[in-house]
Amino acid sequence: MKKDVLLAECNFKAVRNSGPGGQHVNKTSTKIVLSWDLQTSQAFDEDQKLRLRDKLINRLTKDDVLLLNNDQSRSQHKNKEAAIQHFFHILKNGLQRPKRRKKTKPSRISKLKRLKNKKRHAEKKANRKPPKY
Repeated sequence: MKKDVLLAECNFKAVRNSGPGGQHVNKTSTKIVLSWDLQTSQAFDEDQKLRLRDKLINRLTKDDVLLLNNDQSRSQHKNKEAAIQHFFHILKNGLQRPKRRKKTKPSRISKLKRLKNKKRHAEKKANRKPPKY
């Protein structure tokens, strides 16, 4: 992953944060909105873009733009750093290929244990019934 190319492709916008906070929040723009266009990105090839589109389908807009908001801190610089870290984390997880499942069979002992538990459970249920004369 080419981090410097990705950072150059990102657009940052500082907006006013919502919610309570007094005078400070009313006059400063500390919330950061990171936007990144998947289609025009030069950092990934087509196969990686397809994988990212599949993994991030719920986070992308109709135009394949990823939008991330960060307003955890009162500092614009801290929010920008946190948004960048979150962005790289999302992309790293999106590019991971899932591990192939190895087919396994239950062991002989586990089969016997399962049948033994089934038998015990059936006997417990049978003992609750009234006796037949």
